[in-house]
Amino acid sequence: MAEEVLLCNAKLSGNLTPSLLAVAFLASFGSSMLYGYNLAVVNSPAEYIKDFYNRTIVGRNGTGLDEEALTLMYSLTVSVFAIGGLVGSLMVGTLVTKFGRKGTLVNSTVLVFVAGALMGFSRTCASLEMVIIGRFVTGIHSGISLSVVPMYLGEIAPKNVRGFLGLIPSIFICIGVFSAQILGLHELLGKAEHWPLFLSLVVGPTLIQLMLLPWFPESPRYLLIEKRNVHATITALKWYRTKCNIQSEIEEMQEEQRSLSSVNTVSVFGLLMDKSVRWQVISIIVINMGMQLSGIDAIWFYTNAIFENAGIPGPQVPYTTVGTGAIEVIAGLIGGFTIERLGRRPLMIGGFSFMGICCAGITLSLILQAHVPFMRYISVGCVIGIIAGFCIGPAGVPFLITAELFKQSHRPAAYTVAGSLNWISNFTVGFVFPFLQMSAGAFCYLVFCGICSAVAAYVFFIIPETKNKTFMEISQMFASKESIFSRQRVGSVGQLKLKKMNGYGTLENASIKGEEGERTGDK
Repeated sequence: MAEEVLLCNAKLSGNLTPSLLAVAFLASFGSSMLYGYNLAVVNSPAEYIKDFYNRTIVGRNGTGLDEEALTLMYSLTVSVFAIGGLVGSLMVGTLVTKFGRKGTLVNSTVLVFVAGALMGFSRTCASLEMVIIGRFVTGIHSGISLSVVPMYLGEIAPKNVRGFLGLIPSIFICIGVFSAQILGLHELLGKAEHWPLFLSLVVGPTLIQLMLLPWFPESPRYLLIEKRNVHATITALKWYRTKCNIQSEIEEMQEEQRSLSSVNTVSVFGLLMDKSVRWQVISIIVINMGMQLSGIDAIWFYTNAIFENAGIPGPQVPYTTVGTGAIEVIAGLIGGFTIERLGRRPLMIGGFSFMGICCAGITLSLILQAHVPFMRYISVGCVIGIIAGFCIGPAGVPFLITAELFKQSHRPAAYTVAGSLNWISNFTVGFVFPFLQMSAGAFCYLVFCGICSAVAAYVFFIIPETKNKTFMEISQMFASKESIFSRQRVGSVGQLKLKKMNGYGTLENASIKGEEGERTGDK
């Protein structure tokens, strides 16, 4: 009976089934898209929110706030989202181990409903604190979902479509930004009376996710390797691999389970101290920090000024910004549909390199535009190039790579590290860039040029291609890399001793003592 369940005469298990697509769209629509929406939603109603803050303070104290205090309050409203994201990212490891990947997404929806209620009724209750707390709570949800969605999709996807499914969340992040830009236009919700509704619309996608996602199975890898529930694993694989041979996938998961038989889910400290995964950890640190330190947030900060300098009338700038949002979505789609053909490395190397070139181009155009009028249009092209280069690869591939570089025992801690660094870097750029721009002027973009070039070089020399490879195969590639560096440290192969590498190596308590020499002596 078990063999009948496991072996079906059909296509390979790498098919992209309707169930896989449905889960990918649901998880991304109800979680990842909200991250992009919340990034952009406070931009267009900024003046209305400041006016509400001022009127609320006047009603309480009889006197209003000066412009500097209002700007500080609004900046807190914007930046508290990143602080909440950092808090959420630190919770990921604990949540996914306790509730599972799908379970964490479903349970975290309560945060969105709380945040939506706080922001939606803030004006009715005359409470500016409700807006700020609501932004903080949505940040917590985004911090969780930004890591859990790619982790969930990476574990349920067969290896030959893992890249495509892994980039769906980043596409929906772009759609979220684009949606906020469109809805923020004055003709829609960009009016003084609509901003509470505008901020609280996040509950809609989450409600749809809450109604439908619980009907889908949990991650098969989580069920087998962590919960050791073979029956539930088979049921989940049958759901995601309709009419397919799932025997090979179960065998691959069982091989990973055996390699981890003596290793529990590691903590963040354990991950950082584990020398067997040092190159994986360094890699996720570099690419996740590089994603935010690439200057993409600074570009958004300066976009309106660049467009105005190019001669675009002020009232038309919001519509131009919507156009850049459309470019984000198109670039994200191009990345999603080409990743399985090109691989992860080309998208990251090409994306970061192109961003670096465009950052240098912005510096050059800003310096020369006072003397050469057409350079202002070059600066607009460079802004569009940076956005497109970011969304085609660096926006989503780092989250996918984080899932691929680690086995089940190390993956939750890896996402905690990656997510935390991502949010810290995001906050750092938002805080430091205005001062950097004031002190360095147009040359500040050369800093981002250097960072993008350094990350592209690191990916080129260090990170292997993971396309169409199982988690075991990827782990063994890094184990081989670690053993090579161990040989270099020892100085000679005859003195090399390979230690057990927590399931990431292939030799345990073994030593290589000049086998060739011994064979020669025996002869």
